[in-house]
Amino acid sequence: MGLAERRKALGYSQEKLAELLGVDRTTIGRWESGRSEPQPPQRRGLAVALEVGLQELDALLPRPKAAGREEATGYESGYRPSAGDNDEMIRREFLRILTVSGALTTMSVDEAEALADGVRKGVPADFARMNSHLWQVYQMARSKGSVYPVVRDQLTTLSEALGARRGNSRPLLNAAADLFQLAGEVAFDGSRYTDAAASYSLAASLSKDAGSFDLWACSLVRHAYVDMSDDRYRNAAQMLTLAERLAGRGDSALATRCWVASVQAEAYAGLGDLEACERALDRAEEVSGLPPDSVNGGWLRFDGTRLAEERGARYTRLGRLDLAEETLKGALRQSALASGHSYRRRGAVLTDLAAIGAKRHDPEQVTVYGREALELAQASSSGYVARRLRSLCDEFGPLSRDHRVAELGAEIAALRTP
Repeated sequence: MGLAERRKALGYSQEKLAELLGVDRTTIGRWESGRSEPQPPQRRGLAVALEVGLQELDALLPRPKAAGREEATGYESGYRPSAGDNDEMIRREFLRILTVSGALTTMSVDEAEALADGVRKGVPADFARMNSHLWQVYQMARSKGSVYPVVRDQLTTLSEALGARRGNSRPLLNAAADLFQLAGEVAFDGSRYTDAAASYSLAASLSKDAGSFDLWACSLVRHAYVDMSDDRYRNAAQMLTLAERLAGRGDSALATRCWVASVQAEAYAGLGDLEACERALDRAEEVSGLPPDSVNGGWLRFDGTRLAEERGARYTRLGRLDLAEETLKGALRQSALASGHSYRRRGAVLTDLAAIGAKRHDPEQVTVYGREALELAQASSSGYVARRLRSLCDEFGPLSRDHRVAELGAEIAALRTP
């Protein structure tokens, strides 16, 4: 029996199954024909919908065929570049996004135009400034995928500048490594893991060529997140060990090594190693002793403000529920007082608190926190929060018989993100 046969046996049309999983009907058709495969979070939802285990699902999936151009791009349900895109349109869109977002509050329209002109001429310093503004836009955007068209155009222009460059190319290599990390972030938030991994690999290669150890280390940290998204914690830990060595050769005034330690704690929690996790968290706390300019707001943003919620998430993973709940509620109170606290971060904390409720078999806690996180995911179109919520469904177990939890699970399964 194949995927299509199993779907029909359960009485699902392609449209109905697509609606349950929050994907387009054509995506179901591509899975059934073998032209593409579901990503890891989609596999979990598909297995639940088809009432099979993950191994049984693998047996149902046809062998992938050679991918066409559309599958190769990785944009099954997100942004598709249109034939009408051109440099002038995207340049205007870039200026519009920056103006609306407030990222250029200290820059006049004439200055913004001059910056865009400098990028077109291949001026390295202007590429770095433009990247910095793009990171600001990315951080403020509710829908991270909306930043993709501008990132794509910047990558194209930067690639052309590198090809024409004579003499010292290191500033442009640094700018390219920075921008590929941002491209990877956009792809990762949209659950396009292959695209994200490719972007991070390119960023690491360019950082190596430029001799920029901190940029290189941060590329590996982001790549480790791709492994952890598929529960490959041992692979992530190995990648992070390399990142730790590189950070040790970088600038000691930067927060790179502290960020590496923070993400190592997540990998160790996934491996069930409490002692290693707490040692890593303690190393991450050293960020508090670094100067204010230890972060750049772009490829290196770790300033320690998230450590409370990260510690709580690690305790949750390790089953230390009392410690986790106390820490996470404190982080939630701080977020209510802090300005600019992102939907993504608050959604992650709420999902962890719902997960604690699931582990305690408390349907009230699951639904109260889970529903608030779901509302944030719907408002922001965040693929990251959506992934966390779908993982939460794996924790429901017998609680799924409670009608409130069942309704929440159905809404999470239908959650649409770019």
